[in-house]
Amino acid sequence: MLVLLKDDVIVLIPESPAETREPEGWSATHEAHVFCVGSLNRYALELHGLGERNEACREPINVVSNSPDPLVRMISNFATTPFELDGRRYQSVESFWQGLKFTKETERRCLAQLEGARARAEGEKQGYGPAVTYNEQEIMVGTWAHWQLMERACRAKFAQNPEAAHALLATGDRLLTHVVRHESTTIPGVIMAAIWTRIRKELRKAV
Repeated sequence: MLVLLKDDVIVLIPESPAETREPEGWSATHEAHVFCVGSLNRYALELHGLGERNEACREPINVVSNSPDPLVRMISNFATTPFELDGRRYQSVESFWQGLKFTKETERRCLAQLEGARARAEGEKQGYGPAVTYNEQEIMVGTWAHWQLMERACRAKFAQNPEAAHALLATGDRLLTHVVRHESTTIPGVIMAAIWTRIRKELRKAV
C-alpha cells in the first residue's frame, strides 16, 4: 500500500488486488468518521477513531421539518405528535401555534386537527393581528408571553409522546439551532432553539 502524506489529507493507493479490496471494506464502516493522529515514534503513525463527525466535532443540529434525520424531524413543530393542552387535543405543535391566529372557536378546532404543513398553510392565509387571545387573555404577538404559549405546547408534546422525548434526548449535548430560509418575525429561531434546549435539560434530569 502506497501512502502519501499531505498537509490536509492522507492518501492510500493500493498496489495489489488484495490491497484494493481492503480499503473498500474499511471505508464502508468508517464513512464520515473523524480520526486523531498519534505518533508511536518518528517512523510510525497511528490514527485513532473519535467516532462519527457529527458527534466527535459536536456540530450543531438544525431542527427543521425537512431534516434528513427522522429523529430531528420528530423534534420539529411540524411532527405529528398528538397532545392535549388545556382540554384540547392537537395533532402537532404547529397546529396549536397557527390556531392562535384565529378568533373563532370553530376555526381553532379545525386547525387543531391539521398536521403541521397544512396548519402552516392555513395559518399563513389568515395572518397575525397585533394580538392573540388564549384562555380569554389577550397576548401581544411576538412577546415573551406569546413565546410562553409555544413553550407550553412543546412541553405537552414531549411529555405525552415518548418517541418525541427520545428523539430530543438523542441529541445529547449538541447545540440545537432553528435556522430556516425565512426567519419568523413572531418567534425567532434562537427562541425556538432555547425552548427545545430547556426541555431537553429537564428530560435528562428526569431519566
